[in-house]
Amino acid sequence: MERRIVRTSDGSKTIQLTDWNEQYHSMHGAVQEAYHVFIQAGLGQFSDRELEILEIGFGTGLNALITLLEAPSHNLSIAYTSLEMYPVPQSEWSQLDYGSDLDYPSAAQLFKQLHLSPWNEPVTIGPGFSLCKRKSDVREFATEHPSFDLIYFDAFGARVQPDLWTLDIFERMYKALRPGGILVTYAAKGSVRRAMQTAGFVTERLPGPPGKREMLRASKPALSGIPA
Repeated sequence: MERRIVRTSDGSKTIQLTDWNEQYHSMHGAVQEAYHVFIQAGLGQFSDRELEILEIGFGTGLNALITLLEAPSHNLSIAYTSLEMYPVPQSEWSQLDYGSDLDYPSAAQLFKQLHLSPWNEPVTIGPGFSLCKRKSDVREFATEHPSFDLIYFDAFGARVQPDLWTLDIFERMYKALRPGGILVTYAAKGSVRRAMQTAGFVTERLPGPPGKREMLRASKPALSGIPA
């Protein structure tokens, strides 16, 4: 499959899969989309606590990078787990240059550190942030107990990978979330929302990032009498 680095409308880059007509991030703005969907609608709902995040699709590493950079402003200590079956090679991620797109002096070095950290073991990236990249398939993911407070669901779209947006997948996500936890995704298809609801989630349609009218946020109900 042909892959190429392309520039999006906000000036930041993404990887385009030309055979699928699909990108790792929105062509309307890679960085804008990541902040809108995963920080504003997801991470921004938490503050002053320890937080466990599960990301479906490590991909370019952009979501992990902005989460690492934004965590101090929310007073969060984060354990970040990311599933990725097909890691992006260094020849590609090194061209993305997200460090220059973000107004943080250490962004470039941290981006490199996230990618060069070993797979399948937890690594401390900085104060209050640990990363565990797991080379595994979400279709085989399972947890014995609810372990996560927030899920970034950033798989390729249902148009090209419909088997990643099924009831089975969202049942797995529901089981992985602690009561009161949330899942955020750029997707807004009715079939995705119905699969989430059947799995037990309470869903919200939120305004989407540039180029998308809507996105979805799904919540796992808190246990009665216990605050989220």
